[in-house]
Amino acid sequence: MKNFVIAAVSGALLLVSGQGMAANIEAGKKKAAEVCAACHGPDGNSPAPAFPKIAGQHASYLEKSLNEYKSGVRKDPIMAGMAAALSKEDIENLSAYFASQSGLKTKY
Repeated sequence: MKNFVIAAVSGALLLVSGQGMAANIEAGKKKAAEVCAACHGPDGNSPAPAFPKIAGQHASYLEKSLNEYKSGVRKDPIMAGMAAALSKEDIENLSAYFASQSGLKTKY
């Protein structure tokens, strides 16, 4: 019984502590307007075919991509420059914001 109580309390503490680390979508929206909107559009639905639409992508994919541009694993001089200035928190917030946006369907 003692082990059960310890496990339950530990689980509850883990849930509460994880809530403080959640990405901030509003902060991501603000950062997107400063950094991303010129190429990807304000909501991630780029009007230009040269730039990918990132709205509605999975947050984990966006976060991984930005981290790879920042580290140089992915090669693109423009994105590398943009990602270099982003903090870990910025990347998490941007990823959450764009993941929360609706991707526009392309008509063929």
